[in-house]
Amino acid sequence: MLNTESDSAMPNPFAIAQQQFDNVAELLGLDQNTREVLRMPKRELTVYFPVQMDDGSTKVFTGYRVQHNIMRGPAKGGVRYHPDVTLDEVRALAMWMTWKCAVVGIPYGGAKGGVICDPKKMSEAELERLTRRYTAEIIMLIGPESDIPAPDVNTSAKVMGWMMDTYSMLKGYSVPAVVTGKPLSIGGSEGRPEATGRGVLFTIREASKHLGLNLQEATVAIQGFGNVGSTAAHLLHNEGCKVVAVSDSRCGIYNSRGIDPIKLLQHKRANGSVEGFDGADRITNAELLEMKCDILVPAAIENQITKANAPKILARIVAEGANGPTTPEADAILEEKRTFLVPDVLANAGGVTVSYFEWVQDLQSLFWTENEINARLEGIMTRAFADVLHMSQARKIDMRKAAYVLAVQRVAQALRDRGIFP
Repeated sequence: MLNTESDSAMPNPFAIAQQQFDNVAELLGLDQNTREVLRMPKRELTVYFPVQMDDGSTKVFTGYRVQHNIMRGPAKGGVRYHPDVTLDEVRALAMWMTWKCAVVGIPYGGAKGGVICDPKKMSEAELERLTRRYTAEIIMLIGPESDIPAPDVNTSAKVMGWMMDTYSMLKGYSVPAVVTGKPLSIGGSEGRPEATGRGVLFTIREASKHLGLNLQEATVAIQGFGNVGSTAAHLLHNEGCKVVAVSDSRCGIYNSRGIDPIKLLQHKRANGSVEGFDGADRITNAELLEMKCDILVPAAIENQITKANAPKILARIVAEGANGPTTPEADAILEEKRTFLVPDVLANAGGVTVSYFEWVQDLQSLFWTENEINARLEGIMTRAFADVLHMSQARKIDMRKAAYVLAVQRVAQALRDRGIFP
């Protein structure tokens, strides 16, 4: 039995991921042998590595890389830097990546990585040394044909550039396809920084069409104003939506007349937070999640919508920009309330889809325009939404179960077709 870490204050993310899988496996009548394989990671690596700090001291950091499944192709998943990273969190995120790739039909399996650190308290030089050492420690797992990292929480194109360079130096030649989400100058893709937020927009647009909701009259609340939340806010604003509330790790802000996402992003870059934005009232994250609005986008971290606050959610559409923001108990409450939920494995799959485009472009050394990227992304996201909605209606199940049914069926079929070696 795989040991899992426990935290009495927060639900265990890997236990949640396994529970979600078990529910769908039961729904599908999946045989026990297939269940045994798919509910566990394929491999996981824990590394403890020294980094020289700017003051001359040496600090040992803990890092992880987990591959959940590679039946449908190389492992794919981001790397996050955060003081609260745990192995169970990384296991859960790797499993969710498996389903996410399968939902949108791209030929990847799921992986995830993380380092326990507080990047906000580290200099750029310290982060570069940490990144290069972490990359060297996991080099036996990563590669363009085996496992392709990408940005995640508190990592960026710059961090991916350091990873790509470290891998290339150790190989002795440039390997741009080893990571995605890197700078354009070294093989990055047009449209990649906005891809996750743009995918959120596409799925919200399709959900609104299904529900008969006019986006030009819709109000939006967004929890999290990082890359995903800020992009989604900007794109939804451009669609005519009124963004009335936004939050980050410090606080939330609210203005019933609407918030200009471009001005807010400028304010955050200048001040480090949305706090103090002119003309907006301060609110808490809890108040943002529970406010009356048409569309709620949780784009922060896991376990934000729980059985405690789900009964108070008033949004008509919840589109999960973050991974795992809703617990299974909350799912049941939202379904009973007839809240239309666009699950994370669908809503935020735009990032991994354009990462796939970047990887393909690197492998063939032939690059597409941003318009081509966005058009291909829209085609994949709208088709995936239609597939999940059709499954939901055909089986009379909620959208998360439908997405999982679709994904698990595809991965299980790959397992059956490949068999078990030896």
